[in-house]
Amino acid sequence: MIFQDPYSSLNPKQRVGSIIEEPMKIHRLYDQKTRTEKALELLYSVGLDDEQYFRHPHEFSGGQRQRIGIARALAVNPEIIICDEPVSALDVSIQSQVINLLEELQDQFDLGYIFISHDLSVVRHISDTIGVMYLGSIVEQAPTDELFAHPLHPYTQALLSAIPVPNPFHKKIRVKLTGVLPSQQNLPGGCRFHTRCSKVMEKCKKDAPEYREVSAGHFVACHLI
Repeated sequence: MIFQDPYSSLNPKQRVGSIIEEPMKIHRLYDQKTRTEKALELLYSVGLDDEQYFRHPHEFSGGQRQRIGIARALAVNPEIIICDEPVSALDVSIQSQVINLLEELQDQFDLGYIFISHDLSVVRHISDTIGVMYLGSIVEQAPTDELFAHPLHPYTQALLSAIPVPNPFHKKIRVKLTGVLPSQQNLPGGCRFHTRCSKVMEKCKKDAPEYREVSAGHFVACHLI
């Protein structure tokens, strides 16, 4: 896993080499010499060098710390890495560097990512398939290009309408959400989105919509579809 905050997800008392080697020790992979060699290889893979093997986390920038977190995630030869908002705490210029690094590592190590983010531009750039969640449930899932071209669920439509357009002459129709956001402790019956949906019907308040495939690879849970 790659965590959201590169500052709090690394032990300040450990050196970088120890941080990267710790997962290997926990899973009893390799002997000490091989673990050190593996850690140095991973440092190079994420754009750091062997001299930084002996440093502590406080000696690095936020972007460099996230690279260390990525190296640690790679230490156990995973098939899938969960990326929990991995760039949200970084400056925009550093975000692009880390995203490009993740794409390079995906090819190099044959990885799959579960990429969790609120930044739709980042999601669009890195994802092959997108699942849109509302109150803990996936309400729509589709290949990236299909989702952005043909959003079906009202919540997805509202999210995409909120993406800023860097053109002052382009007028975008904004879908604004009204109503009250329910508590996770007291979820509404029927469709969970009905308290904020402008297209709500009586059926939405009583019956949870079926999550079904409406076209190739495009799934949605909505009574309107």
